[in-house]
Amino acid sequence: MSKQVSIVMAGGGTAGHVSPLLAMADAIRELEPEARITVVGTRSGLETRLVPAAGYPLELVERAPAPRRPDLDALRFPARWLKAKRQARDILKRVQADVVVGVGGYVCTPVYNAARKAGVPVVVHEANVRAGLANKVGAKHAAVVGAAFDGTGLPGARIVGMPMRSAIATLDRAAARPEARQRFGLEETTPTLVVTGGSSGAASVNRAVTGAVEAITAAGIQVLHITGNGKQVMGQDGNPLAVPGYQQVEYVDGMESAYAAADLLLCRSGAGTVCEIAAVGLPAILVPLPFGNGEQKLNGAPLVGAGGAVMVDDKDLTPTWLSETVVSILGDAQRLEAMSRAASTFGRPRAAQDMAQLILEAARGAAGASDAGTHEEKNR
Repeated sequence: MSKQVSIVMAGGGTAGHVSPLLAMADAIRELEPEARITVVGTRSGLETRLVPAAGYPLELVERAPAPRRPDLDALRFPARWLKAKRQARDILKRVQADVVVGVGGYVCTPVYNAARKAGVPVVVHEANVRAGLANKVGAKHAAVVGAAFDGTGLPGARIVGMPMRSAIATLDRAAARPEARQRFGLEETTPTLVVTGGSSGAASVNRAVTGAVEAITAAGIQVLHITGNGKQVMGQDGNPLAVPGYQQVEYVDGMESAYAAADLLLCRSGAGTVCEIAAVGLPAILVPLPFGNGEQKLNGAPLVGAGGAVMVDDKDLTPTWLSETVVSILGDAQRLEAMSRAASTFGRPRAAQDMAQLILEAARGAAGASDAGTHEEKNR
């Protein structure tokens, strides 16, 4: 009798790592309800809240980022790295891991290292066009490498898309629109722009919307503005901005409702957002983060190239540009429909299920080899 499959999933720090990890975990549970799933993270990441809330056990290892400059952290790194490797090794041994799945972040490097030394196969998923250091390390010896986008440079990478929650992957925007618009106090048949800068908001996006909202609403377009936690937009009178046809909320629990309410989305181009709007066929205006390593512009480029979105640099997002562009797109039903179709052709809503299948195949192969070894040992 084969043993219960044991899967260790490593990743964390940001929602960009944790969300696809949990989507894959849920998909694994659907395919293999008896699979044992253990998530590994660090004490400082969002995984400490999101993973237990999703119902999965969480193990913690030392956070050991590679030093970038000769400072106190660089002096502490060797001890932290050794501790993280030891903790990762102990976790894999204790849960009898058949496969390690990594999505990136500081936690992955010691777990990849422990898996390689223990002979446990590794499956990597890379969410961004520009692969992170941890996944570059893990992919070198991985049994399977999945990627959300082409061009990561990871060896043997196959394009599977971005694992996402079922509520988004299976969203029928047209069917869900009436209820979604009612939830946000929006008119059911009025063209709708939804704006989001992410959970923490985007000050430049909020400023541009504030300056453009009167021109946009005067054109018969309603606006749902998700400002970000603690980023309520104020009017010149010092009170929350109040314009007929404009609604603002700081946060939305379950972005599928916002996607369903929207005819057009104004947003950043994080990997998760780009893949989600493609999966649901939602036309978008993408405003990449103006700092970092430029990955947001790379993430959004394929969707723009497919015709599902337009992109504007943060510095060029002026109220005038925004109002003219929004009115132009939402005033052209044929263009809007073409953008929606183009986005849908780029989307991969089954990414979580496809990754789950690859993970289980790797796990079963390892478990089968383990069973065969045990059987051979008993019959010597």
